[in-house]
Amino acid sequence: MISSVCVIALVVLVLPSVESFISIGSGNTHVTITNTAVLKKIYEVCEAVAESEERPFKPTGSSAEELLRACLGTNTGQVAGAKFHEALNQIYMQNGLVDRDFLSSDPHHFNSEAFKEGHSLISQGVSSVKASIRKDNLQAARETLGKVLHILQDFYSHSNWVELGYRSTYRNLIKPHLTIDNVADVGTPTCSDCASGTCPNPLLPSIMKEKKLTSGYMGLFSSNKPAGKCSHGGDSDLSSSHNPRGGISKDERRAHNAALHDTAVSLATDASLELLEDIRGAVGNIDFLRMMGIARTAVLCFVIDTTGSMSDDIAEAQRVAHSIIDNKKGTQDEPSEYILVPFNDPSFGPLIRTTNPDKMKAEISKLTANGGGDEPEMCLSGLQLALNGAPPSSHIYIFTDASAKDIHLEGTILALIRSSKSTVSFFMTSKSRSARSLSRQGHSGVDFQVYYKLALASGGQAIEVTKANLPSATDIILDTSTSALVTVLQRARNPGRVEKFPLLLDASLSNVTAYLTGTNLKFTLHSPSGASQAHTVSNGPLATIQAVGNLLRLQFKNFNETGLWSISMESTNAYTIKVTGQSAITFIYNFVEEFGGPHPGFATLDGRPQNGLPAKLLITITGQKGAEALKLQEVALVEVSNVNVANGTFKEIGGGGFLVTVNPVPDGEFVVVIKGEDKTTSSYFQRQTTTQMSLSKVKVNAAVGNAMVPGKDFKISFTVTTNGTGGVFTIVAKNDKDFPLTYENRLTVNTGSSASGTVTVKPPASTASGTDVTLTILAEGPGDADSNYAVLRLSVLAEVTDFTPPKCEIVHVNAICPNDCSQANWDLSVNITDGNGSGIERVSIQKGSGKFSYVTVVEGGIPVVMAYYNASCCSPDATVTAVDKEGNVGKCSYSVERSRGVSLSLSLPLWTYLLVSVFSIMRDVLPL
Repeated sequence: MISSVCVIALVVLVLPSVESFISIGSGNTHVTITNTAVLKKIYEVCEAVAESEERPFKPTGSSAEELLRACLGTNTGQVAGAKFHEALNQIYMQNGLVDRDFLSSDPHHFNSEAFKEGHSLISQGVSSVKASIRKDNLQAARETLGKVLHILQDFYSHSNWVELGYRSTYRNLIKPHLTIDNVADVGTPTCSDCASGTCPNPLLPSIMKEKKLTSGYMGLFSSNKPAGKCSHGGDSDLSSSHNPRGGISKDERRAHNAALHDTAVSLATDASLELLEDIRGAVGNIDFLRMMGIARTAVLCFVIDTTGSMSDDIAEAQRVAHSIIDNKKGTQDEPSEYILVPFNDPSFGPLIRTTNPDKMKAEISKLTANGGGDEPEMCLSGLQLALNGAPPSSHIYIFTDASAKDIHLEGTILALIRSSKSTVSFFMTSKSRSARSLSRQGHSGVDFQVYYKLALASGGQAIEVTKANLPSATDIILDTSTSALVTVLQRARNPGRVEKFPLLLDASLSNVTAYLTGTNLKFTLHSPSGASQAHTVSNGPLATIQAVGNLLRLQFKNFNETGLWSISMESTNAYTIKVTGQSAITFIYNFVEEFGGPHPGFATLDGRPQNGLPAKLLITITGQKGAEALKLQEVALVEVSNVNVANGTFKEIGGGGFLVTVNPVPDGEFVVVIKGEDKTTSSYFQRQTTTQMSLSKVKVNAAVGNAMVPGKDFKISFTVTTNGTGGVFTIVAKNDKDFPLTYENRLTVNTGSSASGTVTVKPPASTASGTDVTLTILAEGPGDADSNYAVLRLSVLAEVTDFTPPKCEIVHVNAICPNDCSQANWDLSVNITDGNGSGIERVSIQKGSGKFSYVTVVEGGIPVVMAYYNASCCSPDATVTAVDKEGNVGKCSYSVERSRGVSLSLSLPLWTYLLVSVFSIMRDVLPL
């Protein structure tokens, strides 16, 4: 196991040269190897996309924002790198967790000569990644990719591939149709004894001569191993003290293995690049970049009640959605994704997701109000679909005029909100209530109380208005469905009290807006220069105040005054305050816990942090010019509904990353607040998270090792631990696809100990490959005194029988290019076949900006795709990619040298080339 710091590295856009696989604190690890390969491939793909769109690709620096801006194009506007970091971290975290969740699994680390099994894990994992991307389940794809990369990288450290003298990657590892050859069988000795444990190469001469492949045996719990076999080595490997002693692991760079280690690092990086290139070829450049988090940050997600009384609300949702789509289409703020979830009674869904704005307009236009009434509806079921389907940190907008019928999902929804860090806002109307009753926040009856609770927990808004006033309330959607949105402050007080809330507004902020909800709100807004504006002045010197229902919306005017602002609240009724703006300066965070073993590290907590222990966080700050332009000064956990503040201590770990420790932790619901300095403008900033978190004495652990198969039961083991009240715990398991689940809903857990259970998921035989299932396991202690959860993403992968890639052959090249490349073109013809495979699904140009066309003919009963490419000599490189229906990739690549050229014809008759050329001309002149 290459030593894993898991998420300590987070995202480092400028890395030192990869030198070592050493443990926590220094050097490079699985994470940095993965990061090197991922960022290099992202750069390469972004460059290819820019070339195909005939625009420049010139990042102005090394920050995530500058890479994003160059990749997305010049019309990107304000860009925050948070979601880019977030997407990459999902890969890195799962990569590191292989060392915790699969500690003793030989195939996951290519230990103990488990080459066939490790190869199978890679093949299945890559197929699962491709299937998930095809179904637009990008988070599941990232998490699986992280695990697969770890397994692949371990081959070069744990096997003797490097010792055998190989200086290139073992391509068979990522080719499922090929085998792992010449493996030493279990009865063949492989190593000589090494008493010191530091012999440069303990492999037997016969193994070297015959180039037999072997790997070290890892004895975590026993020193036993087959006679004569190599050990992994190291203090944790008990077998390394059993003859033959020592080990062949190259995890750490030591004096005796420095050259071998360096080669292993280099090959692990190259192999990671090859695997990424295979995935890129299968899914295409655009979807590959989306999987990697290269997209505009805004996502438009609606959850809409379609019962009979909702006709006015649906019309308003349609108006807002159409307005946003039309106004932002083609601009820097155009959403990267659109999601719609309708719900009624008893039905809800399906989730409709698209990147096409016109398709979303068509889908939302189809919504009509029918059935139901003012009775409770399936609101939480619809919200559950949205939380599982939307990317992390999304904004979700719910329109309803009825209470939730499925209130039993409240715990699951809270777990999903905390896990996804998404913000949920409710627009609640009711014809049966007076405008006065609608404005009584916190006293509107039990109907909407769960909506207020979920909105507060997520950092969203719960807005009650009459149907007539709904259009005035939906301006908040226009405010928040925008790029680079950050939260400066969010607090809640119930009951209200006189209090002054400071706002540190920096020079990077624009479109600063404050939202206050409550009744009879009284407040004064103060600027750093001493100017003020009372709540009674709707259009004053500092802000424009709009009142609708229980919401006040303050739009700061011509904001150019940085420094310490404040809102002085004078109300004693319950109220909430939220202040947002647009800025590239932001941060991402994860609560983490340390894990031990041979390769210790940090793992993201599935649920709430543990009560009685210090809270640990890994955060990354990011800004327009990268983390080096920012200085972190303060990190704190702040209670949302109280004044308690717990300051943390932090240690910088590079690349804008910090390890934060907070002790003690606030007892109530809290958020993370950071303060710092933007050195480029010499102004001070304040940011906070919106998702509320709290402590628990209960812990739920679960891990997923592989994909589910349609029609076959899939078992997931979980463990519940408590340091609080022991007794009988209630177990509740839910999944967003409504697959049948089997589990014991009672589990006895004693104080200070653990108990295990199993959830069996039964995916229907008709389930499509790439389907993403989110499983939430909740454990509630006796008397509902305490609870915690684990949220797992499960992928479905149908059995794959076709592993052979399509065959791509260059059959004709005409490439004579002068020094002045603008004066000539070159062309390329290729033939693509798939033999007896699953059939060609897609043929495209992966690299190049020329014209591409193809036609399918049948020769000897075999379909042949004949493709023709023509480009300017100024675009000298071309790659044609063919993908079959199982995601196998075949490629043809060619590069033209200027002032030299070639005219090459191969085996096929001239009429085939003429046919392709004629087809190309027809494509240009005839409508399709």
